[in-house]
Amino acid sequence: MVKTGRDHLRSLQDGRAVYIYSEQVADITTHSAFRQSVRSACALYDFQSDPANLEAMTFVSPTNGKRVNRLWQLPRNYRELVDRRKALTAWAETTCGMLGRSPDHVGSSLAGMYMGLKAFEKHGSARAKALGDYFHYARDNDLYLSYVIINPQADRSKAASNQPGEDLVARIVDEDSTGVTIRGAKMLGTSTIFANEIMVSGFMGLQAGEEDFAFTVMVPMNAKGLKAFSRKSYEAAAPSVFDNPLSSRFDENDAIIYFDDVKVPWERVLVHRDVQMAQGQWHDTRAHVLQNYQCQIRLAVKMQFLLGLARKIAEINGIINYPTVRETLGLLAAKATSVEAMVIAMESSGEQFGEYFVPNRTILAASQAISQQLYPEVIDTIRTLAGGGLIMLPSQAADFSNPEFAAIIEKTQRSSIVDSKERVKFFKLAWDAVGSEFGSRHLQYEIFYSGPSFVTRGHAFRFYDWDAARGMVDGFMKSYDLPDQGSPNSSSAAVAAE
Repeated sequence: MVKTGRDHLRSLQDGRAVYIYSEQVADITTHSAFRQSVRSACALYDFQSDPANLEAMTFVSPTNGKRVNRLWQLPRNYRELVDRRKALTAWAETTCGMLGRSPDHVGSSLAGMYMGLKAFEKHGSARAKALGDYFHYARDNDLYLSYVIINPQADRSKAASNQPGEDLVARIVDEDSTGVTIRGAKMLGTSTIFANEIMVSGFMGLQAGEEDFAFTVMVPMNAKGLKAFSRKSYEAAAPSVFDNPLSSRFDENDAIIYFDDVKVPWERVLVHRDVQMAQGQWHDTRAHVLQNYQCQIRLAVKMQFLLGLARKIAEINGIINYPTVRETLGLLAAKATSVEAMVIAMESSGEQFGEYFVPNRTILAASQAISQQLYPEVIDTIRTLAGGGLIMLPSQAADFSNPEFAAIIEKTQRSSIVDSKERVKFFKLAWDAVGSEFGSRHLQYEIFYSGPSFVTRGHAFRFYDWDAARGMVDGFMKSYDLPDQGSPNSSSAAVAAE
């Protein structure tokens, strides 16, 4: 009565159209570009179905009595919010925080939309019903959802409706009594390769006249006409788990998703030709809050993992007792702790949103803006601590099988606390995390997944309580004024008294 890894694996063998290296993939669960990452996704469901984790990771759906992941839980109080966070933390720990688009990300976004069902009712009863029905369907089937909400980059100085060429940005090209037809592209399609379904929507503002682009639909990955064009696979380029322990297993992949006249039935259309609701679905509900709250939970786990790397670098290289190194590690610890602390603060100062209890979005916005700066600083510090050790490594694990090579490795890969194999094993892990193509992609991802900095800082500006801050200044200023020349408190009177 709970989804398992085997269930998810079978669900991905559905005839979806995925393309990589100039060919269509027959089965993503066995293809060398995706199979290990698929298994990592499936392992999340095996983790939740383990009897030892079942109670902490799942709850009983109120509509079908089946146990589903707590990502679908709609907290009504502080304790339920914390219980939900603990489940999301446990999931992130199984991947060291390296799966940014794990099922709890877009699932949380959909849950946040459902919390704001009243906003959808203003948009129209049919769209509100579509959202409610789809949320129950996704929850009861414990679906792995991803999304594509960004337009392909072409001429960013122009609106979506004025991009060069034809059929670049996904739009509604037709509709009838059965649904709408979508044509065009969206990105980045992170984790769509091994998701069940995707949300197709937009995040940037639209103008009057761009109603064709103002939609949100839910589409199965095997829908007729949906085509996923994958970037190169880091997993396929990994010679072994030993050589690339992260990219060989946690390459969540990114893809351009092209909609070649994909028909979407009305019951899966959540927003329809409404430029105001295209924005309101994120901020008039709590979709934006819940999805990015999940991101900060995952980032807190990832930061802990990165700090573990930093500490082991100092220990293996014998520099842990250098005062400057301890100072550096202390600052890293403070940065990592600040991410975790802000998650806790979001919860402890959470707010009631109708019948639901949600994280404080002012603190969430601050955390997002700060994290975009914090992550590259941490990566740069780790690279500085490691120095040449990150690249002075044997070419592949097989080198240990050659007696001549192994002898040289033994002489050149030295540490006072670990043997040569353990040193190489660790530094290959560290390089995969911060320097490989996989690591570089994560750096780019953590900087931009929330949008460019002006967007996140704009949220921080919009949600901050400026009235309280300005009121404090104005209130203090009322406590004094220009000095009265005849007053004993004036500066001239004070000088005279002296």
